[in-house]
Amino acid sequence: MKKLRIVYMGTPDFAVPSLEILVENNYDIVAVITAPDKPKGRGQKLSQSPVKEYALSVGLPVLQPTNLKDPEFQKELKSLNANLQIVVAFRMLPEAVWSMPEIGTFNLHASLLPQYRGAAPIHWAVMNGETETGLTTFFLKHEIDTGSVILQEKEAISPNDTTGEVYSRLMKKGAGLVLKTVKAIENEDYDLTAQDENQELKHAPKLFKENTELDWNEPAEKLYNYVRGLNPFPTAWAIINDKKYKIHQSSIIDANKSGEIGKINTDHKSYLHIQCKPGILALKVIQPEGKKRMGIADFFRGNDI
Repeated sequence: MKKLRIVYMGTPDFAVPSLEILVENNYDIVAVITAPDKPKGRGQKLSQSPVKEYALSVGLPVLQPTNLKDPEFQKELKSLNANLQIVVAFRMLPEAVWSMPEIGTFNLHASLLPQYRGAAPIHWAVMNGETETGLTTFFLKHEIDTGSVILQEKEAISPNDTTGEVYSRLMKKGAGLVLKTVKAIENEDYDLTAQDENQELKHAPKLFKENTELDWNEPAEKLYNYVRGLNPFPTAWAIINDKKYKIHQSSIIDANKSGEIGKINTDHKSYLHIQCKPGILALKVIQPEGKKRMGIADFFRGNDI
């Protein structure tokens, strides 16, 4: 059995359960590395990352480098004598960092690699209408998200799931997979599998204004998947009668009906339907610019289309 000295790297809430489960199982976490504190809210008070908050609550040493290539940071990291590093929802590491430990550095990625490499794997799986996604632990190497797979677990996606719901399930399940991976490494009982590149790969690029807009020239089914895939963040948006609206919830009225693209059908009280190509999308919860989100009935009480 290999004695492990672990450096854990992560920042958002997604990375907390994986750290928590290692602490609860008495693994030697010699340091936690997370993002620097950031100004937040109206008062711009410095805010700690969820990972830092948890690490401090259990007495773990925390490092917050602004530059991972900084020689002083790398010197401090080396002095910890860790033989394994674990990355969950952190940023890209320079080779000098990920190659430092004797065993290596493994990452938890929220997809079944090699599918959905990139920054937003859960979003894009839901946006693309997938019925299944999952989690992968793999050792880091030069090209992003391409290293040898240690373990994988699948997770079903229902037709009504939002990214927020899948995210919550994978966050919990990911902790179990991290623990399972660490135990396999500790017992030196695991096989590495090269990622299968001989298939059509789907990618998970960062989400920007340009790739979160709803285009009525697309099928209603695709737009419905975009809305739930971008819920709760960053939220799909659309231009309706020259005004911008965020679209938080929608449903499909008729997936196959054809008609004038972008045509609005509404009673100005309880429903707002838009013709797509093909299909009709019902907008259920929307948010006009500068206002709060509201159900369609509430929207029509003080606004109109």
